[in-house]
Amino acid sequence: MKKSLVKYPFLTEQVEVYTRDNGHTIVLAHKEGSMANVSTWVKTGSINETDKNNGISHFLEHLMFKGTHKHKAGEFDRILEAKGAIVNAATWKDYTFYYVTLPKGEGGKDLNLAIELHADMMLDPILPEEEIGAPFDLNDSQVTDKRERHVVIEEIRMRKDQNWTKVYNACNYNMYSKHPYKRDVIGTPEIISQVTRDDIMNYYRTFYSPENMTTIIVGDFDSNEILEKVEKEFDFKGRANATQKFNEPDSPVSSTKIVENTGHINTSYIMYGWLGPRANDLKNTICLDLISIIFGDGTSSRLYQNLIEKQSDPVFNMINSEHYQFKDGNNFFIQANYKPEKQELARKLIEEELSGLLINPITEAELRKAKKKTKSRFAFSAETVSEIGETIGYYTTVCNDLKLIEDYLRDLEAITVADLNNAIETYLSLDNAVISILTPEKM
Repeated sequence: MKKSLVKYPFLTEQVEVYTRDNGHTIVLAHKEGSMANVSTWVKTGSINETDKNNGISHFLEHLMFKGTHKHKAGEFDRILEAKGAIVNAATWKDYTFYYVTLPKGEGGKDLNLAIELHADMMLDPILPEEEIGAPFDLNDSQVTDKRERHVVIEEIRMRKDQNWTKVYNACNYNMYSKHPYKRDVIGTPEIISQVTRDDIMNYYRTFYSPENMTTIIVGDFDSNEILEKVEKEFDFKGRANATQKFNEPDSPVSSTKIVENTGHINTSYIMYGWLGPRANDLKNTICLDLISIIFGDGTSSRLYQNLIEKQSDPVFNMINSEHYQFKDGNNFFIQANYKPEKQELARKLIEEELSGLLINPITEAELRKAKKKTKSRFAFSAETVSEIGETIGYYTTVCNDLKLIEDYLRDLEAITVADLNNAIETYLSLDNAVISILTPEKM
């Protein structure tokens, strides 16, 4: 087993990273206090899906809580929640992760219990047919077996009724030509209604492999004892590692692509989307984070001040920008809700502000303010065991390198206005944008 140490800003001790011979990674982070966090991040999400099984990662996430050979469905939650635990999971494009946050208990007794139960759930899910529910025809109104399959389908249908989801999905799909990121993580009712238990179990056995899993323990504990405990409980029994997949990152569109849809709505929505650098390109990732803050984060941002605060004749109800980080390339978005009759003006104003990032370059004062906000957020992420666990999970899974966190503050401080201008020119050209528009249906 290989050991390395990482200097995590704001923590009093170095983070210990252990890579076992089977590829399983264990990360131990010391945080004084009574709370502890146990999580496992799996390097699989929609990035490993196809058109035939899209949504299987998210469906499996639901089913992981449905019992093991040791514990019946519901026991895991019931036992831990009785100890004051928060138990949950999440699926996204690059990962699926499961976590428990709880008081560690006298002598770490409850932390040890959480590790035992968490490992059992991660390594021995039985995915019982009676919990999944039988495959069924979506057009059959007589189906009464309302199991987890139906819960997920209802979740999909609820999301598809959300206006911003419609706008985002259309934008996201058209930003990519072939990469799996183009698919919606939650999948479709058609696929979820038909996927079998064997399909799901085969997916689990393929991708929930030692090399794809990072188990993170954050809290105040004896490292040697906890390391021994995690090694013991995470006994993979010779489970094979998944064949590593490589997805060629897509190139941005070469000319502005506009996608228009309509809906039963009263206002209009618009989203501009761009492909960006890989998440582990720390310098350019930080640059786009800073640009997003300056351009569209909060009431002091350029977009809010110029297009809402200073407009005598209102056009927009809301407008902001976002920067999402992904292993195979980040996404930058501008999103707005506006008056339907002012669509041409809305686009003109947004695109003028986008051009204005270079015509009226970002100032040193704007950069200093954005750096200060970023530092505050980074410091906040080291205040709780759950935030620390999520940050470590992000760097180990999406960036594939926890060491990057050592230099984060130094790299942030070194960013210049020229660096931001270069990032704007490289990634945020209107020619490389996909524009998704949702307008009211004509009466």
